[in-house]
Amino acid sequence: MQRRNWLYLLILMVVFVMLGWFIYQRLMETGQKSNQQERTLQPVPVEAVAVMQGGIERHRSFSGTLQAQAEMVVSPKVGGRVEQLDVDLADFVSRDQVIARLDNAEYVQAVRQVEADLAVARANLAEAQSLLKIAERELERIDKLSQRGVSSESQRDAAKADQLAKQAHVEVTKAQVTRAESALESSRIRLGYTVVTASWRGDSEQRVVAERYVDEGETVSANTPLLRIVELNPITVVFFVTERDYALLQHGQLASLTTDAYPGESFTGQIVRISPVFRESTRQAQVEMRVKNPLLRLKPGMFVRVTVTLGRADDVTIIPEQALVTRDGNSGVFVVSADGKTVIWRLVKVGIQQGDRVQVTGEGLSGQVVTLGQQLLDDRSAVRVSRSGSGTSP
Repeated sequence: MQRRNWLYLLILMVVFVMLGWFIYQRLMETGQKSNQQERTLQPVPVEAVAVMQGGIERHRSFSGTLQAQAEMVVSPKVGGRVEQLDVDLADFVSRDQVIARLDNAEYVQAVRQVEADLAVARANLAEAQSLLKIAERELERIDKLSQRGVSSESQRDAAKADQLAKQAHVEVTKAQVTRAESALESSRIRLGYTVVTASWRGDSEQRVVAERYVDEGETVSANTPLLRIVELNPITVVFFVTERDYALLQHGQLASLTTDAYPGESFTGQIVRISPVFRESTRQAQVEMRVKNPLLRLKPGMFVRVTVTLGRADDVTIIPEQALVTRDGNSGVFVVSADGKTVIWRLVKVGIQQGDRVQVTGEGLSGQVVTLGQQLLDDRSAVRVSRSGSGTSP
């Protein structure tokens, strides 16, 4: 009996505990509903900004590298010892300026030798021409004697053969003179190669020495690089774009660039080349931009950031980016009613974004939009605008 009483008592305690828990839960739910109702009835403090009408631009930024507009490596066409090097790193070089001289003693002697060979060939030509004149006079004398019947046919044939031989000898010596003159010209050209000049095509009359590879006294062979000379004004910017931006770029399009070397300063340039193919490894196309560089402040190899204006829209609706809200996968904004006491949920379509400004299209986009406190709002929620502004100027 005693055990049965204890069992009844335990069951009663469990029943009372469950009943108490149920009552507590009901009280908590009732309290939360009342709090929600109070919050619903109380205006939500928000901040709002006026909707603007104006123009907006789509900007895209790319990383790029500066390259010289043109460059050339100066090399001698003949080998020899560098006797004189007239320019050094960062020196300016004018078109056709002499920049180096090689030891030319061997080439001077070669010229003298060929000049002597030419003199011998010309002397041989003079001798051959004299012998030809003698042979021609002998042939004339034989002809006159033959008319008188004094000379024989064999004598005339011998004189004619001698005259023809002398003519052939004259032609041979003339060819020898021509060959010697050509050899002299070639040796003089090789002698001229010992004076190394910087020659290039184009509009620029001055360039800059970017690298120096040899020193005076070194012996170099033909085509050994001596100096690298570059053109820095204008300078070329190379950057790469993806397929998304490729179709929006055009030849002649203006762009700006910045570099860490000159913080806060911007340089303006123009797109001059757009590659017709994409690199398979990166799926990007190369774009080249030309920037005027009269003070030569921009240098090849610098890292730059290029900003290109890819599009512009005029007389459109513009709001701050922070006013946009995503609900159920849709973009929208909360528009403050005319009396400023409630908000209306408006769906929008986002267009061009420039900085913290966004182009939007949709119905009922006028007045002010909520920029702070949207997470507590629903359609037709009561609000109290604690601060409002005129928005961002277009």
